[in-house]
Amino acid sequence: MAGRPIPRASILIGLLLAGLAVGNYLLSPAGALAVYFVSAPLGVALVLLLTLPRLLSTAGQPQAPSAAPAETQDSARPLKPDSDAAVQLLALLQQDGRLVDFLREDIQSYDDAQIGAAVRTIHQACRQVLTEHLQLEPVLTGREGDEVTVPHGFDPSAIRLTGNISGQPPFRGALRHAGWRASRVTLPDQPTGQDPRIVAPAEVEIE
Repeated sequence: MAGRPIPRASILIGLLLAGLAVGNYLLSPAGALAVYFVSAPLGVALVLLLTLPRLLSTAGQPQAPSAAPAETQDSARPLKPDSDAAVQLLALLQQDGRLVDFLREDIQSYDDAQIGAAVRTIHQACRQVLTEHLQLEPVLTGREGDEVTVPHGFDPSAIRLTGNISGQPPFRGALRHAGWRASRVTLPDQPTGQDPRIVAPAEVEIE
C-alpha cells in the first residue's frame, strides 16, 4: 500500500524541531540533561511526521450524508457519465418505439411511403420516452436565423462555431441550432439482478 504524501506543514514543523534539537545540543551542558533536550524535540518531530498526514487526510474526507426521508428523496439520477444509464435509456426507446430495430434494419429496399409510415409511429413512441425521462432545455435561447453573440470564455462543448472564424471572441453570427442540454434525467429503478447491458431481451415463444 502506497504511503500518504507528507504535508508541507509537517515537514516544516519537523525541520523546526530538528533545528531546536541541534541548538539544544550545542547550548546544553553534557550529561543526561543534554540527551533530554536533544531527544525530546526529535521525538516530537517523528510523531508529527507519522501522525499528522493521517489526521489531515481523515479530516479532509467528506462525511457521508445522512439518509433523507423516503418522501423527500429525488428519484432523478445525477447527470454523470454512466454507461448503464445510457443502455437503460436505449432500452426504453427500443421497448416503446422499436428504435434499435429500425436503426439496425437495412431500409434501402423500402420506398419512401413505407418508411414514412414506419417513422411516424417510431417518432411518436420515442418522443414520449424522451418526454417522460429527459428534461431538455435549449443551450441558447432564440429561433433559428436569429443573430446571437458568443461571449469571451464560452464553453466550446456547449457552443460549436462554424463558418468563417477569425480573431478572438466575442463573435456575432446567426443561430443555426439552439442546441439541447439535459437538465434532468429520470430513469426507473432496474430490477435486482438484471443485466444492465441488455437493451432488449430475446423473445422465445413456447409451443
